[in-house]
Amino acid sequence: MTKFWIPAVLVALASCGGDNAVTPTPPVTPTGTTFKINPCPGGTVQLAIGASARVDCSGGGTTVTLAGNGASYLIVPEFATDQGDTTPVRYNIATGTAASASISPLFSGARAASGSASPLLTGGGLLPAMRPMAAQIAAERVLRGRGKLQAGTGTLRASFMRAPTVQRAAQLTIPAVGSTRSFRVLSNFNNNAFKTVGARLAFAGSNVLLYIDTLTPGNGFSGQQLSDFGTLFDQTLYPIATNAFGSPVDLDQNGHVIMLMSPVVNADTPKASCKTSGYVAGFFDSGDFNGPSDPNSNQGEIFYSIVPDPDSTVSCPHTVADLGLTVPATFLHELQHLINYSQHVILGSGSPGASWMDEGLSIVAEELGSLYYEQKFPIASGTGRTNPAQLFPDSAQGYVSGFLYDSYQFARRPELASITLHDDSENGFSWRGGAWLLMRYLADQVGTGVYKKLENGPSNGVQNIEQATGQSFVSQFANFGIALATDSLVGLPRSSVSAPNRFSTRNVKALWARLFTTSQGSTDFPLPNPVILKPITGDTATAQMQPGTLTHYRLDTPTGAETVTIQFAGPSGVAFSSALKAQVGIFRLPAGQ
Repeated sequence: MTKFWIPAVLVALASCGGDNAVTPTPPVTPTGTTFKINPCPGGTVQLAIGASARVDCSGGGTTVTLAGNGASYLIVPEFATDQGDTTPVRYNIATGTAASASISPLFSGARAASGSASPLLTGGGLLPAMRPMAAQIAAERVLRGRGKLQAGTGTLRASFMRAPTVQRAAQLTIPAVGSTRSFRVLSNFNNNAFKTVGARLAFAGSNVLLYIDTLTPGNGFSGQQLSDFGTLFDQTLYPIATNAFGSPVDLDQNGHVIMLMSPVVNADTPKASCKTSGYVAGFFDSGDFNGPSDPNSNQGEIFYSIVPDPDSTVSCPHTVADLGLTVPATFLHELQHLINYSQHVILGSGSPGASWMDEGLSIVAEELGSLYYEQKFPIASGTGRTNPAQLFPDSAQGYVSGFLYDSYQFARRPELASITLHDDSENGFSWRGGAWLLMRYLADQVGTGVYKKLENGPSNGVQNIEQATGQSFVSQFANFGIALATDSLVGLPRSSVSAPNRFSTRNVKALWARLFTTSQGSTDFPLPNPVILKPITGDTATAQMQPGTLTHYRLDTPTGAETVTIQFAGPSGVAFSSALKAQVGIFRLPAGQ
C-alpha cells in the first residue's frame, strides 16, 4: 500500500488541565511522513507552555498532529484499561517529520554521582533503611486470596447479620486487664494451619485491646514500654486510619479492634530466610469474620503481630525498638485492608475491593503515619530529627519505605507494571508503587475524603474511582501520567503547572532525588529522576507496554515545521483494540527545557 498524507483533523477530546482546553484549528497537510495518516478525532493540537491535553485514540485512530515551529512536548502514550491480562502489547511510535532526537538534561536521568552499590544510609538517619519484604508480600498474597474465596461463598455476610452487633441485643463488654482468653492463630500460610494460643489482655484503650501471648519469650517489653505501645496504637494510629478510611465492622461487639501479639506470628517466618526474604511483621485474616461453624475463626476484628524476641528463640531476632519501627506501619496497612474488606464484603454484600486499589490504599495508610509525624515535627522546627539533614523526622522513619522505594521503582519503568491489572496474587513491588502514586494523586486532586468513598464504592476499581471523584477514569489516568513527569520542571514554577498535572501533598521528584543522593551509588536507585523521557524520532520505534500502564516520550519539533504528526499504533500501523482504551497525554514543555 502506498503511504501518503491526507488532511489531518486532530484535537484532544478533553483537556487534561481543566482550563487548558485544546484550541481547534483548520486542517493542515504535513509533509515528509513515513506512515499512513489515520487521525484520532479532532484537529491539530495547540497548547500554551504548561498546558496539557488528552487525545483519545480508542476509536481506531493511530495518528496525532501537534503544532510545531520549535515547540517541545511531553508525550505520554497510555492503555487506560483494567480489562484483559498483563501480557505486554507491542506498539509503534514515530514522527513523520524530522524532529530532534535529543533529550534535555532535565529528563536525561543522568547520574549525579558514581560509586559501587551499597546500602542506604542508616547511621545518619537521612532515610530509613529498607527491609526485605518478600515474606510479608507472600503472606498478603495468601490471605487476600483466601478472602476472595470466602467472599464468594456469601457466608460472611450471613454470619455478620446473625451477630448481636446488628441485632443490638447487648451492651459493649470489655474484659478486665490481666484477664486471659484463647485465640486461633495462623501458623503456616501455605498449609492453612492454625495453633491455639493463650493470651493476656495487657492494655485496654478506647479503640484497641492489646493481648500478649502467654508464651512470649523473655527480654521483651517492660511494663511501661507495653503501655506506651498500646497507647500509640489506640490514640494515634487507630484514629489516623479510621479518620481517613472509616470504621471497621464490629462483629464481636466490643467496640474495639484486637491486637494480638504472639510468637506464632514470629514463627511464620523461617529463621533461615530472615535476611533474604524479611519477615511477616503482622497481618489481618478475613477468616475471623466467619461464624461459629469455622473452628479457626476468632469472630472479631483482629490484627496479629510479632512479639519482641531479641535472643532469636523463635525466628528472626526482634528487639522492642525493631517492633517500634515496623509494626506500627504494618498495623496501619493491615487495618486499611480490614476496613476495606468490612465495607465491600460484610456491609456491602459484594466482592472484595479491587486488589490493586486495596493495596494502594494500604500504602497510603502507611504514608498517613509518616505525614502525622512530619506535621508534628516539621523541618523548620528543628526538632525530632537526629540529623538536621533528614527528610523525615525520626518518628516517621518506619512509615516511609513502602511509598518511597516502591514508587521509585515504578517510575523507572512504568510500562512494565500495570496498576489496574496486577494484584496480590502476584509478587513484585513496582505496581504497588504505582498504585500508591495513583491513590495519592486522586486525593491531591479531589481531597482526602475520596478515601472513604473508595472504601464504600463498587468492587471494580475503575468504576469506584469514577463514582468517588465524579470524573472519567481515562481523563484522570492521562493527567496522572503527565504529572509523574511535570511535577517540578526546571524553568517553570511548580505552582504555574495546572493542578491536574502535579501532586500537592508530596513533591515526588524531590523525594526520588533524595533517595538517589543518599543511596551512595546503589544500583536500585541509579538516577536522581527515574522518569525518563525517550525521544520520538523519524524512525519507527517498536516497544511494549502492559495494559493499565503508560510511558513517557519527548518530542522536540523543528523550527521550520508548522506541524508534526506522530503515530501511536500497533505493529504495521494497525489500530489498537478499543478494550485497551489507547490514548495520548500531551504537555507543552518550557522552551529549551
